Amino acid sequence: MSDSEILIAPSILSADFAALGAEVGAIDAAGADYIHIDVMDGHFVPNLTFGAPVVKAIRIHTKKVFDVHLMIAPVDPLIANFVDAGADIITAHVEAGPHLHRTLQNIKARGVKAGAALNPATPVEAIAHVMDMVDLMLIMTVNPGFGGQGFIPLLDKITQARKMIERTGRSIDLQVDGGVNVETAKDCINAGANVLVAGSFVFKDGPEHYARNISAIRG
Repeated sequence: MSDSEILIAPSILSADFAALGAEVGAIDAAGADYIHIDVMDGHFVPNLTFGAPVVKAIRIHTKKVFDVHLMIAPVDPLIANFVDAGADIITAHVEAGPHLHRTLQNIKARGVKAGAALNPATPVEAIAHVMDMVDLMLIMTVNPGFGGQGFIPLLDKITQARKMIERTGRSIDLQVDGGVNVETAKDCINAGANVLVAGSFVFKDGPEHYARNISAIRG
């Protein structure tokens, strides 16, 4: 996979919340491809972050793709809220409810792209029967809930996911989220990922270094 196909999605979970609009503008200017928005409910994961009003408030600061990762349960009642707030992609967790097919239907019915996320212990086969519906597969390489965690080396799982995508003949993004830095990014890309979520690494050292950090991950 060539470097030109690698997309970087900085996670604003690691941004300065007191200046969130400016931070979004800064990572846009620094070369981010997607803006990754980690929504956590304190129930499905042990942390609480943003709601749809925050997503709507920062939408004016960039035209880049809003990649909204819903770490919430239940998912379906809030899909419309995030679409209305400006989401371009909504990713739901396989583990967040019993009806993934229905959730993906609901997302796509709203006119946005649909993603399916897999926690570290969840096998890729869990979404084998909805591959005709997904636009993005998200492989978590940390246990979701907090930024700054160490990378879980699930490279075989990323490779399995890439093979599953190739069998569909469809254009589906393969995203990796968790512990992404210069070293782990290379491993993820070699394993088949084309979208890398990075929070701590991108936002370290302040806005003047965002472009450098994004470029370093991209390879």
